[in-house]
Amino acid sequence: MTRSIAAFLLACAPFLLSQTSSLNVSGAPQARQTERPLQPAAPPVVLGAVSASHQLPNGVEVASENGRLQITVLQDDVIRVRATRGSEFPQKYSYAVLPVPAGAQAATAKAQVREAADRIELTTQALQIQVDRRNSSVSFLAADGTLISRDAAGITWQGEAFTVTKSMPQDEHYFGLGDKAGPLDHRNQAFTMWNTDAYAWQESTDPLYKTLGFLLAVRKGTSYGIVLDNTYRQHWDLGKASADEYSFGADGGEVDYYFIYGPRPKQVVSTFTALVGRAPLPPLWSLGFQQCRYSYFPEKRVREVVETFKQKKIPLDVIYLDIDYQRENRVFTVDQQRFPNFTGMIAEFAKQGVHTIAITDLHIKQEPGYAPYDSGKAIDAFIKNPDGTEYAGRVWPGISVFPDFARKSVRDWWGGLYKDFVKDGVAGFWNDMNEPSVFAVSTKTIPVDSVDRVEEPGRPVRETTQREIHNLLGMLNSQGTYEGLLKLRPNERPFVLTRATYIGGQRYAATWTGDNSSTWNHMRISVPMLQNLGISGFPMVGADIGGYKGSPEADLLTKWLELGAFNPIDRDHTEKGTADQEPWVHGPQHEAIRKRYIEERYRLLLYIYTSMEQATRDGIPLMRPMFLEYSDQEPLITEGAWANNQYMFGHDLLVAPEPYEFLQDFRVMLPSGNLWYDYWTGKMLQPGDLTVKPALDILHVYVRGGAIIPRQPLVQSTTEKPQGPLELRIYPDRTCQGSLYMDDGVSFDYTQGKYLRVDYTCEGYQDALRLNISPQQGTFTPWFNQIQAVIYGVKRQPATITLDGKAVNPASFDASAQTLTLRFPSSARGAELRLSCGTTEQKSQVCFTMTQGASSK
Repeated sequence: MTRSIAAFLLACAPFLLSQTSSLNVSGAPQARQTERPLQPAAPPVVLGAVSASHQLPNGVEVASENGRLQITVLQDDVIRVRATRGSEFPQKYSYAVLPVPAGAQAATAKAQVREAADRIELTTQALQIQVDRRNSSVSFLAADGTLISRDAAGITWQGEAFTVTKSMPQDEHYFGLGDKAGPLDHRNQAFTMWNTDAYAWQESTDPLYKTLGFLLAVRKGTSYGIVLDNTYRQHWDLGKASADEYSFGADGGEVDYYFIYGPRPKQVVSTFTALVGRAPLPPLWSLGFQQCRYSYFPEKRVREVVETFKQKKIPLDVIYLDIDYQRENRVFTVDQQRFPNFTGMIAEFAKQGVHTIAITDLHIKQEPGYAPYDSGKAIDAFIKNPDGTEYAGRVWPGISVFPDFARKSVRDWWGGLYKDFVKDGVAGFWNDMNEPSVFAVSTKTIPVDSVDRVEEPGRPVRETTQREIHNLLGMLNSQGTYEGLLKLRPNERPFVLTRATYIGGQRYAATWTGDNSSTWNHMRISVPMLQNLGISGFPMVGADIGGYKGSPEADLLTKWLELGAFNPIDRDHTEKGTADQEPWVHGPQHEAIRKRYIEERYRLLLYIYTSMEQATRDGIPLMRPMFLEYSDQEPLITEGAWANNQYMFGHDLLVAPEPYEFLQDFRVMLPSGNLWYDYWTGKMLQPGDLTVKPALDILHVYVRGGAIIPRQPLVQSTTEKPQGPLELRIYPDRTCQGSLYMDDGVSFDYTQGKYLRVDYTCEGYQDALRLNISPQQGTFTPWFNQIQAVIYGVKRQPATITLDGKAVNPASFDASAQTLTLRFPSSARGAELRLSCGTTEQKSQVCFTMTQGASSK
């Protein structure tokens, strides 16, 4: 969403100016809406020199002058660092870190502890950790003794707040931290993590919607990560205050962070996502085109939009309903005047392959007789004021209360509220406004002294305040939604979209960049924002295509829809009061271009879905920085023009959108190490710096040499069965690889073996090419029984082509495009395809171009 808060405040100004507190149902003053007054700054306290130490089963605990330090080994490359000013470490329940991380080496990773005169050392197979006895500072070194990272000072407290300060080499670069706006590299910037409703945010706006305290550091191809597991307001300074140091900390809570060593960036991201949990496999339909606005209503208008997609044959999988489908903005209601046949409409859309997603903000109108409020009050479900009364604040329905999602019983209650919508056939849900947002107060949210009760199974019940829980509410809200949907539809994958979240929130929901603007700059900065979200654990991400605030000019909407076809979530969205923003606006020329790119996404869905399934197993996001694939190529990190504008889409596609508005030719960098191919023309390209011309109808996309890309015939939605063969686009190099993953796209049957997985590899020479198709894994039956292979970079027709030793029917060779196309039966047993160029006068003929030319002889 967010709807235009400015318009709301203007309309409510006479009321709001007269209020100094929120109101309860009767209109009596209920809760002050001001933050507590600032206290004088406390003097800093440093952890100080080591006074004693003792070995733990898998680490060491150190007593220092002003506190204690604990270092434990989770696995050879993951180290946990805790510090406290108390005499012992409290028990902690982590909302971010899994009890048993995926692939954990706890059974085999052992730390050797050695006491020296000047330091305490822990050693694993991958790392050395040293604690300086003088100030309890911590250094991390590789197994060979190479310094990776070291504290620049001892851990420091100031009152309840703490700061960890580390040295910052001049050539180290920093990524991640979620949805922070600006360049991909966060070096020389500072950020606050405090989930905030940031309507119409700009490049300098901070904080934003999410608290994703994961930092990925990269230096000359070597990488490490820092995970700060602290739910209080966080602060990250990456060289803004000091050219030689970076720091992180929080306003309260425990010093608790994890150090993850690669040494390659891809390894760090994979280990991080194993630590905090990876995103589940989304339903296939959520990867199709999504149309949204605030708001499509009444029912007649929603039907018109869907019908126009069908008439124009523009593929569509999702239509959204924003708050205007509700009765006076009350969540879990339907306005029967505006939507007289709500259930019938959803059923008719489903028959057309269109899935309905409905918004469900977390605030509940404080109104006796309103069922969600009554049922919530019956279990005492809402956040409290310090005096024990319900906290209430003004949001879209008026004065509202807020569920205390820190209690499992409240999350269970919330999840059960979806019962009627699930029965109606609503396919997915959109948890917005869950920072949580509150109108008419300067802080935009619930006061920090409001009271929550933490109740988790197997843990002691305790009371705390929003200082600790605020940054968690968005994630816990989406957790309640996700788990509730699992109970209501046990064998159907939930789709939940959340705006606010915390580390690990990808376990429950997808996310997006919030209320952006309809400007060329916002389209440009969506690229580094989505990449950093991917690094931070969220592979299922998107931006409001076309921009939320304002109306995009025709060229901007066209270019953004092109770019959106190569984003993980492809959702067109705008706010109330803006111009129409569907793909057909602005005339037939723009419509044709936009339609072509949406269609291309559907042809590429097998590649996209396969990449998303891979992310559930290794945590590497679909939309990723180039340095994740080419970590040894420093210019991909240091050259802003390339680092900020180009990205990898899956393992094999490189996307290079125009950095500016058609102003001039621009440069593209094709990383070294392999050949490249133009995605649209198939033209072979050498690696290196390339100058290209901007054009309205072209998004520059390139394919890595050695890629094998699966594609499907065009469909109008993911529920439609493709008609025709599976297409394999083969881009030869010395070696090739690709894969295909399929299942029913909806259920969890794939966990019981009902899936299909096939790996493709090839060996390439100048005079021969051999393609191996692995036997099918899994029991899922695909829609195709034929394979059409399109091989690029073919200089001449091969002399012989065989499949499992038998000649293949004549192939089609296009000399001008240098492509060879052939079709053959698909077999679950796998196959081997051989192409040979033959010889002339005992000299091998050249059919293929490779990175390093070689003969098969």
